[in-house]
Amino acid sequence: MRRETEMLVELRDTKPGEMIKLNADSNTVYIRNHYDRASKRYSVTRWDDCGSERFMKATRSVVVGFTF
Repeated sequence: MRRETEMLVELRDTKPGEMIKLNADSNTVYIRNHYDRASKRYSVTRWDDCGSERFMKATRSVVVGFTF
C-alpha cells in the first residue's frame, strides 16, 4: 500500500545519505552514496549491511518519503 508521503523519483534527484527503496512494496532500505564518474552510476548500500554496495543508473526510479 502506498502512503501519501511516498514519492517515486529518479535516483539522481535524491541527496547523498537519503534513504530509498527500490519499489514501494520492498522491505529493503538503501542509502544513496556517491556518484562514480568511471561507471557513470550512483553507489547505494543497504542500511543494515554497509558491505553490500550496488551501483545503479541515475535514471533508476526509487521510492522516497516513506516511514522507516
